[in-house]
Amino acid sequence: MSFEIKEKDLLARIGKLTTKTRTIETPLLLPVINPAKQLIPPKDFAKFGFKALITNAYIIKKQFEDKPIEKGLHSFLDFEGALMTDSGAYQILVYGDVEVNPAEIVDYQEQIGTDIATILDIPTGWDVTEERAKRTVNTTIGRAEQLFGQKTRNDILWVGPVQGGKYLNLVAASAKQMGKLPFDIHALGSPTEVMERYRFDVLVDMIMTAKANLPIQRPLHLFGAGHPMMFSLAVALGCDLFDSASYVLYAKQGRYMTENGTERIEELSYFPCSCPRCSGSDPKDVAQMLKPYVTTFLAEHNLYACAAELRRIKQAIKEGRLWEHMEIRAHSHPALLQALRGLSKYAVQLEKRSPASKGRAVFYYSHDGLSRPEILRYENKLAENYTQPRRNRTLVLVPQTRTKPFHKSQEHAFIENLLRKKLRIFSAVHICIYCAPFGVVPIELDEVYPLSQHEATMPMDEETKQFVSQQLAKYVGESDYGKVLLIDKPEDWGDTVLTSCRTICRRKRIKFQVLNLRKDTRSKEYNR
Repeated sequence: MSFEIKEKDLLARIGKLTTKTRTIETPLLLPVINPAKQLIPPKDFAKFGFKALITNAYIIKKQFEDKPIEKGLHSFLDFEGALMTDSGAYQILVYGDVEVNPAEIVDYQEQIGTDIATILDIPTGWDVTEERAKRTVNTTIGRAEQLFGQKTRNDILWVGPVQGGKYLNLVAASAKQMGKLPFDIHALGSPTEVMERYRFDVLVDMIMTAKANLPIQRPLHLFGAGHPMMFSLAVALGCDLFDSASYVLYAKQGRYMTENGTERIEELSYFPCSCPRCSGSDPKDVAQMLKPYVTTFLAEHNLYACAAELRRIKQAIKEGRLWEHMEIRAHSHPALLQALRGLSKYAVQLEKRSPASKGRAVFYYSHDGLSRPEILRYENKLAENYTQPRRNRTLVLVPQTRTKPFHKSQEHAFIENLLRKKLRIFSAVHICIYCAPFGVVPIELDEVYPLSQHEATMPMDEETKQFVSQQLAKYVGESDYGKVLLIDKPEDWGDTVLTSCRTICRRKRIKFQVLNLRKDTRSKEYNR
């Protein structure tokens, strides 16, 4: 097995995972298929863009016994791509038990020749006590340890599931123990019920806890990641593989997937999609067809919708704009937005793994973006690596401009002229720009990425103003200036910057002066 990472952004990666059958690209969705109920034949999934599928080894064993062993799983399903098998753990979650033991299901998966196999773990579930959750973790770890004395083939990739559910201390313990074992892939178990309750904030905690305690070089699979609107969140947190049966479950309910949610087909007047199924079709005509046709139509469209969203995510990773894509998707549902805001707890982990430089500008929409790696990284580097010019004892704080870099703007020329001719202090000053979302930008760093390679929404929200004001106070508080001149622009910043600077200067007994350009000058640039 090899897992080669090609591109990275946040904790996401585009990778190449090699199985005994073929090499597949991640992030990857594996549609769930039931061989006994094939709405769409496995061989047809390639036309939707899927090169790997997942099926249930326990169901196959129970319903077909030795036939898949005789033919081999790929021939039995008539599918040339990579195949992953689950072990029956989901049936344990739903029904409480299965009619097979861990050693039998390991042996069966080897006999049918799957590419990626899963041990028979015990799902934690949602409404369980911590004591019950602990037992699922310990039992799963015990079965995982036994695997390596049971398996006989070396060409199958084995998945080591992480259990613990909403009990993050147990998720961490499970991940640490699983990470010590020589699994090829890990999986986060028990997320389905979390997602069914739209507790994406809990899902974030579970994923990030698992990622922090697993070997970073191993792929992570997320069981039951059902809807394209949450794919970008999961990918951004480092999930490489997904499986889902939602494409067909939603179809049976008459539900039409989009990247932002689902719609009832009978309520649609237009198809907001140009996939082969939707192009040239009318929702009212489709809705009036017989139910089997409608179900198949919706299942195929849903597959196209899932595949399209994964392609968008990969392109966003490649361009270094996955945060923007994730933030846009988060506004599809309040629960997703809540989860996005919860990423502030993991800002350090995200910054550590995200690339330092990207090929695209940073788009800052609102305070929801304050946790993104570029902002934290700049804050850290400014504090750790930057030293103010010692010869310049007067700090001049200038508001951001639309033109970037600032020192090439008309406003900068105006400020220079103002400082020279009116105030006569230009040679002794150190100019810094205060801007959203980075806070303080010394003019000598003006062209460093991404300080001049960003766009911020105006007018700013109050949380952004407060953040920038805090960064200003922190910078002044840790510096050694004798005087601070604030060029204020209250129409953009209100009184947040003024109050913050005045307070820190009083505390440090620094001489403080304010110049309101709108009141004190006739600058067309600043008054426009």
